[in-house]
Amino acid sequence: MTDWIHDPFPGRDVNVVFARRMPLRVLTQALDALHREPLAYGEGDGWVWAVHDMHNWDIEDYDSVRYSDLCPRGVEIVVFVVDPCSAKAFSPEFEYYRDGRFVLGFSFESIGQRVGDNPDYLSEELLAANLIGPDAVYEGRDDHERLVQAIADFFELPALSVASLAAVSSEVVGE
Repeated sequence: MTDWIHDPFPGRDVNVVFARRMPLRVLTQALDALHREPLAYGEGDGWVWAVHDMHNWDIEDYDSVRYSDLCPRGVEIVVFVVDPCSAKAFSPEFEYYRDGRFVLGFSFESIGQRVGDNPDYLSEELLAANLIGPDAVYEGRDDHERLVQAIADFFELPALSVASLAAVSSEVVGE
C-alpha cells in the first residue's frame, strides 16, 4: 500500500495529491493550470488522486503548489511530498487541507513539530500508532511506511503501489 512514498518516479521529485469531493477532471485541470501536469492519476474509495512534479524545471517554476487554492468549501486534500530532493537528504512531508484551509503539515523527520490551523488533528491516531508521545517508537526513514499507513488508514485513502503508479503513468504520459 505505501511503498510509493520512496521514489515512485526515479529521478523526479513528485507530490502525490488525494482529493475528496472533487471530480478527477477538476483536480487534473487545476494542476495543469498551475503547470504541474499529472504524471499519473486515478480514483478509488471516494478519493481522486494525481502525481505531479514538485517543480516545473522547464519554466523555472520552483514554487510550492498552493493546495489551499485548489480546495474550495467541502473539499479535502491530502498531500505527500515524496522524498523531495532525496540526494540532499530532505525527508517526505505530509499536508492536509480542508475547506481552503491548511489544517496540518509536518516533515516525516520531525512529526513532533506539526504546524497548521489544527496541528493536533491526527495526534490521537499518531499516539495510537506509537509514532508520537512519551513511549513513541519512530526510527525515521525505517518507519515512514508505518507513518504513511497510519495516515492512509485515518483518511481511508485508496491503496496505491509503485507498480500501479508505473502502469498508470505509462498509460497517461505515453511512456
